[in-house]
Amino acid sequence: MVLSQRQREELNKAIADYLRSNGYENALHEFQKEADMPGDVERKYNGLLEKKWTSVIRLQKKVMDLECKLNETEKEYTMGGPTNQKRSPTEWIPRPPERYALTGHRSTITRVVFHPIYSVMATSSEDATIKVWDYETGDFERTLKGHTDIVQDICFDHTGKLLASCSADMTVKLWDFQVFECIKTMHGHDHNISSVSFMPTSDFVVSGSRDKTIKMWEVATGYCVKTFVGHREWVRMVKVNHDGSLLASASNDQTVRVWVVATKECKLELREHDHVVECVSWAPECAHPTINEAIGAELTVANNIDGKPTKKNQRSGPFLVSGSRDKSIKVWDVSAGVCIITLTGHDNWVRGVLFHPGGKYIISASDDKTIKVWDYKNRRCQKTLIAHSHFVTSLDFHKSAPFVISGSVDLTVKVWECR
Repeated sequence: MVLSQRQREELNKAIADYLRSNGYENALHEFQKEADMPGDVERKYNGLLEKKWTSVIRLQKKVMDLECKLNETEKEYTMGGPTNQKRSPTEWIPRPPERYALTGHRSTITRVVFHPIYSVMATSSEDATIKVWDYETGDFERTLKGHTDIVQDICFDHTGKLLASCSADMTVKLWDFQVFECIKTMHGHDHNISSVSFMPTSDFVVSGSRDKTIKMWEVATGYCVKTFVGHREWVRMVKVNHDGSLLASASNDQTVRVWVVATKECKLELREHDHVVECVSWAPECAHPTINEAIGAELTVANNIDGKPTKKNQRSGPFLVSGSRDKSIKVWDVSAGVCIITLTGHDNWVRGVLFHPGGKYIISASDDKTIKVWDYKNRRCQKTLIAHSHFVTSLDFHKSAPFVISGSVDLTVKVWECR
């Protein structure tokens, strides 16, 4: 018997109470005689059997719900998330474990970028080299040598035919990516060059430097055609917006600045970070509706001339996201010059930040060794990947293929599949 003597006696009394309360007198007398239970049943057993029975039903339902959730979680773990049947590619996010962990660089990886067309990626390192890899097979392709110091940043033009690189050797180099040769070396900065970015037309390259300036270089001639002056400290990163009319820059002076390319004028100085701003990135247009939802723009049927509904408090952008050594990520409305969203959760410097190509998420990399996926509409971290064994220095999200890449101080480049 599973029950102890005491438990058996209590169960018998509960059964006797149930028989009495339901008028089963004959059954009650027979049961009391066979169970050797003389006298009346104590009051505390009133209705006890029914209560126990309903409790068991409730617990059974809970157990079934938990078993169902456990099965879903196991399926999610093995198949890679709320599965491909339930999620569209615009919602796919990187999931562990990594598909490849690539080694070959002899020092810290400083930047990782996808080629816009081919299934290859380029990585730069403090070992003064650039390496090319096939991210689908994990194969190493080749090494580009030419810089004499740390390669700080690399960037492809929109055709993928040109690769720009910048270095602590104070040069910007242009590489013909079809024959893998350096075709131009541009001199002009007076200090370490931290960042390089192509204009959308691929006719010009911009660079940011520790000499506090941003320079624009003509690709055809290699000449510096513009210099943007205003930052008070090292310019960490510079990014061009989608139509090439604006530049955004992040700096050690704890500001994000927005520049008008045509006039070299500093349009905005965004100040809310309280430490070095490491990285900055422009929001794609597909992110604008989610950003407006995040800030609570309400749909209202206004008395428009065309009769269409508009949104109250709706912002038209453009929008920027920035990451800082203050461990925070901020989203900015450039047209209004204000911070509209702040995300906190990293335990160390934020070194890389960008919008998901689908617009619904922000992806960040940090010195806390993680990559985080942010559901910024609800201001929460959707997923944390324990990505590397040391600081994560850079990441990139492919615009059309389901891959994310990351680079680290641990000398590895990792390829993450999105599902």
